[in-house]
Amino acid sequence: MISTLDELFKIMTMGKNPMYINEALRKRGFHLTNSPAEASLIVCYGGDGSLFTAEHEFPNILKFPIRDFQTAPLCPQHSIEYQLDLLEHNRLIPFDLMKLMCCLNDEPIAYGINDIFLHNSNPATAMRYRVYIDHVMYAREVVGDGVGLSTVHGSTGYYKSITHSIFRTGIGLAFNNSTELINHLVLPVSSQVKIEVLRGPAIIVADNYKVKEVVAEGQSIVLSKSASYLDCHTVGLDIFMCPECRRLRHTLRDSSRFIGGFAI
Repeated sequence: MISTLDELFKIMTMGKNPMYINEALRKRGFHLTNSPAEASLIVCYGGDGSLFTAEHEFPNILKFPIRDFQTAPLCPQHSIEYQLDLLEHNRLIPFDLMKLMCCLNDEPIAYGINDIFLHNSNPATAMRYRVYIDHVMYAREVVGDGVGLSTVHGSTGYYKSITHSIFRTGIGLAFNNSTELINHLVLPVSSQVKIEVLRGPAIIVADNYKVKEVVAEGQSIVLSKSASYLDCHTVGLDIFMCPECRRLRHTLRDSSRFIGGFAI
């Protein structure tokens, strides 16, 4: 990486509340731009959604995610000032986030850093589908609301809410609200999962992207790890949410702290 204070190094910011981070960057002498063509780095100020949106719109630019302290508390060790110190001195650790890919008719139609799920398009009607793992049938017919793959990064999100578990290696296959008991699986990263829609239509949802692809009855999708060149390239992900930051966020959201409208 060239010097972060070099005139050639320009930063673009994304998020719902960019004014604070823009001012903090300017005070340190960083050069800001609104042009993706000029940007060497995108500071994604917010939560996971800001990172997902930036990667979806500008996949070839390095990302630096920083949580918005106004919506999610930061622990004392990982203040915004500390994170910007690391950026200023080129001490941020690079990390590539794996992406998942969904193909329909052999054509990629969606990518996900967190997860990709096939959902029933009508909430009042369950979806029926068949599942193959590496060309071997795993489930002949499942009736439920959805099925999909998660990355390790995404395992603490939707995958966790479905399975009440997380994983550290591989990719996770989760079945949402199926009428019969079926085991969730953690598969090797090289696995391919084919899902055939027996009763639909269904929709594909990936991360927080607004566009939803429709999969018709009788059609099949294939979920797998994307090609390595499509990985999301980041810096500073190791300090984006440390265990203490996560504990503070969970404490903030814990409704059991409130009795009779007062915090305890």
